[in-house]
Amino acid sequence: MKIIFCQDPMSANDPDSMYIDEVAAATRAGLPFLLIDYAAIADEDNAARAVRDVPIHRPVEKAIYRGWMLSAKQYAALYDALMSRGIQLISNATQYKHTHHLPESLHLIEDHTPQTIYVETDGKNISTDSLMQMLIPFSGQALVLKDYVKSAKHYWYQACYISSASDEKAVRNTVDHFLKLRGDDLEGGLVFREFIDFEALADHPRSRMPLVKEFRTFFYNGVPILTVSYWNVEGYEEASPPAGLFNDIAKNVKSDFFTMDVAQTVNGEWMIIELGDGQVAGLPETASVDDFYRALSGS
Repeated sequence: MKIIFCQDPMSANDPDSMYIDEVAAATRAGLPFLLIDYAAIADEDNAARAVRDVPIHRPVEKAIYRGWMLSAKQYAALYDALMSRGIQLISNATQYKHTHHLPESLHLIEDHTPQTIYVETDGKNISTDSLMQMLIPFSGQALVLKDYVKSAKHYWYQACYISSASDEKAVRNTVDHFLKLRGDDLEGGLVFREFIDFEALADHPRSRMPLVKEFRTFFYNGVPILTVSYWNVEGYEEASPPAGLFNDIAKNVKSDFFTMDVAQTVNGEWMIIELGDGQVAGLPETASVDDFYRALSGS
């Protein structure tokens, strides 16, 4: 199996500097790597150009992409372009979208995740009346806003957190600010989620976003291979999710490589925050990069 990394924007022969530690760990684990031109696909919608330096492989070889996030459309194009060169990514376009877009897998986790309502939209001409009608089930609860993939959490009080689902002005202002920040990168539509009191660690020093005791688990071929604390801050102590937590749900996820982020509420209940595609999910700073790539290599 090979690992697909992104080229350095300034040097096509070198990996992106942000992934240099992963490249080194993959090499130590005996996993060869290839480079693609991320800008060609992300900025130019040119998947063929993105893989132009990938040699033709026969027979077809399996690979895992470890790089910057791609939209579902961009990923589908990359998958096809790599297949044309004999490289088959671990997730096809449908599997990628299944874990990358929250609404695609919501039915699997809805009993263990914050109450969630979503609407498909390009963000244009969405009326305040339609928003407020949609939010009636929340009965004035505090909310968190995101699109199908990302939030604007680093603009916590401007474009992410809504103090009351019944506050028309707060809803409108937050949605407008969020749409402005996401712009053409808006993915899928709008997602409104119940704000949950999770076990707190601290407030983010810049955005004042509350940092909670969140954990990320990578699942590979149906098996959890790495669980790490999400934030590199004090306060986790010996806390960690119970062994096997939500493994029954994980076995129904239609992906061979995905993440599950979980956190514990102040009342002691463990909840799933969201799933993600394992190829574009970041390795938290607390993770052992070598452990991660050894697990992927099977060594």
